Amino acid sequence: MKRADLTEKLLDIKREKGWTWKHICAEIGGMSEVMITGALLGNHKLTKPQAANAAKLFSLSPAEQAMLNEVPMRGAGTPMPPTDPLIYRFYELVLVNGPAWKVLIEEEFGDGIMSAIDFDMTIERQADPKGDRVKVGMTGKFLPFKYYGATGNAQAYGFKEE
Repeated sequence: MKRADLTEKLLDIKREKGWTWKHICAEIGGMSEVMITGALLGNHKLTKPQAANAAKLFSLSPAEQAMLNEVPMRGAGTPMPPTDPLIYRFYELVLVNGPAWKVLIEEEFGDGIMSAIDFDMTIERQADPKGDRVKVGMTGKFLPFKYYGATGNAQAYGFKEE
């Protein structure tokens, strides 16, 4: 069985049972709903205890349970640029606002990147009389550029020039 086939099986069971992602994530437990949902969609891996919880919930075989604990090929199913309108809006946000985010982050933190591994994300509904809003919060560890091969006057990790 391929990972994409397992994802389709999980989605079929979710539909048949009428489960929500919130229900599934609560049953599996142990990390954010974004991570668990992403794992079941094939873009993250579950820990062994989480994979066992998912296997019990979805009545999976031992091989399918093991597959949920394997490191996946992330993003393999998403064309670039994305064609789904909701996903495309995030892509558009990066295209339009990415240069501003980059210079503002560099001004505050220095030369480096925001980790997408040491990272948290929340998605919330924000009530608004003009129509509810989607509130997305992201935090990622700042990883400064590392001057590899530097000796003597090597800058401290996290150093920001003033």
